[in-house]
Amino acid sequence: MTAFSTTPMHVADLQSLITREPGRPRVTWYGDDGERVELSGAVLHNWINKTVNLLVEEFDAAPGVRVLLDLPPHWRSIVWALATWRTGATLVLAPQTGGSDAVGQDDGVPDAGRARPDRPVDVVVTSHPSAWDGTDAQLVAVPLPALARRYDGDLPHGAIDAGSAVMTYGDQIGWVEEIDPDAVAIDHGDGTTTPHDALSRWATGSRPPHEGGRRGLLEPTSTIDLLRGTLDLLAGDGSVVVLSPTTSARLALDPAARDRLRQSERLSD
Repeated sequence: MTAFSTTPMHVADLQSLITREPGRPRVTWYGDDGERVELSGAVLHNWINKTVNLLVEEFDAAPGVRVLLDLPPHWRSIVWALATWRTGATLVLAPQTGGSDAVGQDDGVPDAGRARPDRPVDVVVTSHPSAWDGTDAQLVAVPLPALARRYDGDLPHGAIDAGSAVMTYGDQIGWVEEIDPDAVAIDHGDGTTTPHDALSRWATGSRPPHEGGRRGLLEPTSTIDLLRGTLDLLAGDGSVVVLSPTTSARLALDPAARDRLRQSERLSD
């Protein structure tokens, strides 16, 4: 299989694809402080499965459940998005005040600038739990540092600390409800939606996914751009190297360092 299946179990198909070569890098992340995180196919698969189990066991995630992703462009955003889709739930990307166009675009946006979605959500996955204190949705606090084992900060009452909770769940998915291919996979927050059976077309547009194991560089300025680019490359049996916006800006001023990164990561032209 070299592309996303249009069957209801599309994310399961993607997981089967990335684990055919379990030791091969699939997601490599360069963070703001020079941190480098590499997820092989097997490791990415396990992260997705653990997160699926948390979503299902804690929140009954299934078709019709709405999960808002309030994370910046980050490797953890990829994991939570894929896990949400694997449960058949809807990933919500809501408008934000302050000039940015999607929740999670800029992790420096103050709590007061994080607008609430127009429609209610069931779960909020966020690196800013204090911004959602008082919401009716159930909260999941996600720490962003690479080695974080818990969220370093105050948590609203009832919030789940993903840093410690995710690792307690099994590496294999216990149970998920069958995905409805016509159900909404993405609520873009602007009145438009993408169904589960159109995720591949959303990611690739009018062309097929990149094929041949391409290793691509992503420099997303928004979380939605990160997810689109990642789906595109993974669906073609490829892999991604993701730069945080700060890292991307730094390398733009240092062409030699950028060239060294391209060579060391063996990026495709």
